[in-house]
Amino acid sequence: MKLHELSPAPGSVAERKRIGRGHGSGNGKTAGKGHKGQKARSGGGVRIGFEGGQMPLTRRIPKRGFNNIFAKEYSIVNVSDLSKFVDGTVVDTEMLIASGLIKKENDGVKVLGNGELTSKITVKAAKFSKSAVEKIEKAGGKAEVI
Repeated sequence: MKLHELSPAPGSVAERKRIGRGHGSGNGKTAGKGHKGQKARSGGGVRIGFEGGQMPLTRRIPKRGFNNIFAKEYSIVNVSDLSKFVDGTVVDTEMLIASGLIKKENDGVKVLGNGELTSKITVKAAKFSKSAVEKIEKAGGKAEVI
């Protein structure tokens, strides 16, 4: 089989409807829009979510909760993830992104104390949990708040 011999499965590709091109096109007179009515008019049709005057689903469903627009979202890193760095390394946000431990910084990086740390490293982050600070210092490293 060669590249020029490839073709789509029969019936999978339909010809484009050429609307408003006369009777010979197979879509003559009303151009596939039927007879009169809102959807036949120029610029006609209803807005997204309109249900014919019935109370729309988005308004029927109760509102729940509260979304704090001032909340800070931190990227999370565990102490066990930091054990992949060698002794004497200064681990900051750029290094965490480069190593693939976090995708983006968001409002800063928070280090949590899940797991164990063996290497002696300096960690620079926006926030630390108490257990994370204990484990970093127990391993001989330093936890610096940026």
